[in-house]
Order: sequence, then structure tokens, then C-alpha cells
Amino acid sequence: MTTTITRDDLAKRIAADIPEGSYVNLGIGAPTLVANYLPDDQEIILHTENGLLGMGPAPDAAHVDPDLINAGKQAVTALPGAAYFHHADSFAMMRGGHLDVCVLGAFQVSQTGDLANWSTGAPGAIPAVGGAMDLAIGAKSVYVMTDLLTKKGESKLVAECTYPLTGVGCVTRVYTDHAVFDVTDEGFVVRETFGDNTVESLSELTGLALKGA
Repeated sequence: MTTTITRDDLAKRIAADIPEGSYVNLGIGAPTLVANYLPDDQEIILHTENGLLGMGPAPDAAHVDPDLINAGKQAVTALPGAAYFHHADSFAMMRGGHLDVCVLGAFQVSQTGDLANWSTGAPGAIPAVGGAMDLAIGAKSVYVMTDLLTKKGESKLVAECTYPLTGVGCVTRVYTDHAVFDVTDEGFVVRETFGDNTVESLSELTGLALKGA
């Protein structure tokens, strides 16, 4: 039995948790995959911070419109009824609490829900905060989509973040290739495991005292 799931399967899992009627922002990178798995029979409205409400899934190569991109400069589609607006208006939506869910990547998430996702703090590292701080404090629910472990095998779930923070106590739930974790007042709670992972094996991988749902 495998111990992880693919990014596409994880994106599909996240899409299943987004309530119908939600206004949603998908962060740069892996979170954009979620757009490809939203149910066709539900109205979920995607927002991108460069000024589009009503974003659709990625187009196939034959239908790319160079004028339609998301904040990560990836080609997207616009659904019927989509609206375009100024960048400042887009950030007003984010900061004003008008988004129900955002899905962000992460370098680290602490057991108290702190998020670090814009810089490792290493000398020469290129900062890339974008609108992540605005999303982290503005969205009603903040979902994180990330691998559980770094390429060096270190856990991205930590007792306390050591990288520069994006937001404090802002993360609602963390979706990883090993398991799904809720952030609670008592730390991380394992909501769902993938493959042969268990609460005990995940506690060993992360070095944290995890609890089962």
C-alpha cells in the first residue's frame, strides 16, 4: 500500500470540501489544480487577485487566451457571467472578508495555525508574498495544500514556525499527501489518512503529539 496520494488526487479531495455557493481564491502553484475538480453541478465562484471573478478551469492547449491568466500567470478560462475589475478592488474583496475559502501553499504551518509561505528567510531567497497575507487574514477559512515533508524529509507541520510568518493563527485545515489535519485549540488533529498512514506514524514523521479525530 502506498503512503501518499498524488497532487491531482489531493486537489480533488480539497474540491470536495468546498461548500456550494462559496467564493474561493486558489493560491499560486499546486492549489490552482483544485479548479479542475470542482463539481459541475454546484456553483462555486473562483476569484483571482489580478482581477477576475468567475474563473474556470485551465484550458486545453487549443483554447488558450493570452489575455486570460491568473495571479501566477497561468492560462485560465472565464465562465459565463465572469467579471473583471481593478487590482485594488480585488484586494478590497480579499481584505474585506468577502472570500469564504482560500487555498494556499506553505513552507511551514504551526500547531497553532500560524502560516509561513512566502520566504524561507535564507540569504538570497526571493520573497514572494503576493496577496498571501491579505488572503490569510481575510478569508473565512484558510486551507493549506502542501506535501507533508520537504525534499530533505523535514516536516512542514511544526510546533512553531521558524520561517517569516504570512499570518498568525489563520489556518483552518492542512491537506497533505499523507493526511488531512485540522488546526484546533489542542493542536493538529488527524482528520483523514491516506494509504497506510496512521496517527502514530504521522506523529513520528512530524515529531508532534497528534490526535485522531
